[in-house]
Amino acid sequence: MQWKKVPNRPVTDSFVVLMATVTDPPGLGNYIRYFTKVNRQQYYPGYNSVFDDAIIDGKTYTVNVDRGVDKNQPLETDSYGFFKRGDTITVKFSNIDKASFDFWRTWEFSYQSNGNPFSSPGVVIGNITNGALGSFCGYSSQFKTIIIPK
Repeated sequence: MQWKKVPNRPVTDSFVVLMATVTDPPGLGNYIRYFTKVNRQQYYPGYNSVFDDAIIDGKTYTVNVDRGVDKNQPLETDSYGFFKRGDTITVKFSNIDKASFDFWRTWEFSYQSNGNPFSSPGVVIGNITNGALGSFCGYSSQFKTIIIPK
């Protein structure tokens, strides 16, 4: 993992962008969900926290890792996704199965379009039978930590 100063911000600004270089194994059907932990806070999922390998199958690429958000709090739009100098950041990358991916992808779409009169209606796809709502998800996780110098 690496970091860089956020472009187009004041010189005195302490915000940084975190980036990860990821290698996707060959073969379609890999799904991930990620979370970030800053200093002693808890882990929070990214605003868009699930991804598949439909486009990047078998490739190595560098991607920005946005700071996770507490979806029970208003989104801080002026600093969304950024970290600060001096932060200790742990990123939790989790491999998930297709059913878990479908659940979180549809849940996040519904969450993000809530209240938007122009969005498509969303249906959250769960993996629990007999008409129950929700999902049972298993995660296989890796953790990476980086300290951003002041």
